Amino acid sequence: MAQTPKPPIFDVIDIEREIEEEFRKIPTVREAQPTAPDLAMPDYVEHRDGATEIGKLSAEAVVREYEAAAKDIEELGAELVGHVKRCEAMTRDALTVIEELKETAGRYREEAKRVFLHIENCSLVTAEVRKTCIEMRDRIAASAEGENKTKELAS
Repeated sequence: MAQTPKPPIFDVIDIEREIEEEFRKIPTVREAQPTAPDLAMPDYVEHRDGATEIGKLSAEAVVREYEAAAKDIEELGAELVGHVKRCEAMTRDALTVIEELKETAGRYREEAKRVFLHIENCSLVTAEVRKTCIEMRDRIAASAEGENKTKELAS
């Protein structure tokens, strides 16, 4: 009888593919370094007359760094707005769930009331049945005693 060969535990092609995927996830040196700010100067600054070329270049470099930081701060603000919107959505969802929980709790209370009344009604019926049985037994006993006395008197 021929046996089918077992597949290898590790498939070399799959392993190579996984290694390539992991290497793609690692940022390259170029991606890891921060990008240089745009070369255009922001509108809110302007060179002064008489500034030296080195002074102008230094001032431009500094203002570009500040501008890049300001843009990062604005992006952080935009990201924060996104988080706030998600929080608001979560709050709305939570309020909806809270309302559903209140409704469920109300239904449980109504069911508890129904079961409570049912049990008390059963208890009342049982008490009434027992009372009726006792009364019947007493009547039967009284009737039997009356018959015995009648028989004794007749004899």
